[in-house]
Amino acid sequence: MNAMVMARKVSKSFGALKVLDGIDFTLPKGEVTCLIGRSGSGKSTFLRCVNHLEEINGGEIYVDGSLIGYRRQGNVLYPLSESEIARQRLGIGMVFQRFNLFSHMTAIQNVIEAPVQVLGMNRDEAIERGKKLMTQVGLSDKLDAYPRQLSGGQQQRVAIARALAMNPKLMLFDEPTSALDPELVGEVLEVMRGLAETGMTMLIVTHEMSFAREVADSVAFMDQGKIVEYAPAAEFFGDPKEERTKAFLSRILKNAGSERAAA
Repeated sequence: MNAMVMARKVSKSFGALKVLDGIDFTLPKGEVTCLIGRSGSGKSTFLRCVNHLEEINGGEIYVDGSLIGYRRQGNVLYPLSESEIARQRLGIGMVFQRFNLFSHMTAIQNVIEAPVQVLGMNRDEAIERGKKLMTQVGLSDKLDAYPRQLSGGQQQRVAIARALAMNPKLMLFDEPTSALDPELVGEVLEVMRGLAETGMTMLIVTHEMSFAREVADSVAFMDQGKIVEYAPAAEFFGDPKEERTKAFLSRILKNAGSERAAA
């Protein structure tokens, strides 16, 4: 199977509020897809469903051919145990809006904690790998710094290194730059560009349109819990087909132009 992520008729509700409404989506291995749309359109919820941080109410999600969160017996789906779900998540790295670093640990300790405690990796081996990852995210001089001594952008780059330390086959990013001051956004996006160049499969929720245009293989626009349009990035930005997509892009690009003029 060439698909890293495949969702079929996925639905999710919180009480009476339907957040995902019959999502069909496929992300090929080795590609980068950006999910865009207004706040509340279901982007982050869908991302969290991919690694079963949110339990879906209907449909199916597969990652690298494995049904996430359930096992099938005939036509019936049975929930997996917490330990089975945890094993599935080992292959899925996730970077959140907030960095969620352990404040009492140095940067390198944050990076090696899961490989040592969860994967049982030899500590010296984990440290060597952690140093390489910290170099990859441009922080080789911050190994012994505590989170409070790092800027928001640096903390987010440590969080990316921490996710990569588990050697994931899929990386999920939930608006990784939204909590950062504007001048720190670029350093995080640069690390993500580098990851894309290595062939890492990535699903990214973002408001950074220029980044999506430049880095993504494809872009999906979500509105009211549905994927309205999903197309190669050049086609999506150059010749969108759906009226809702056109209206969204027009508004976003107009706002970006106003901000540049004001600056």
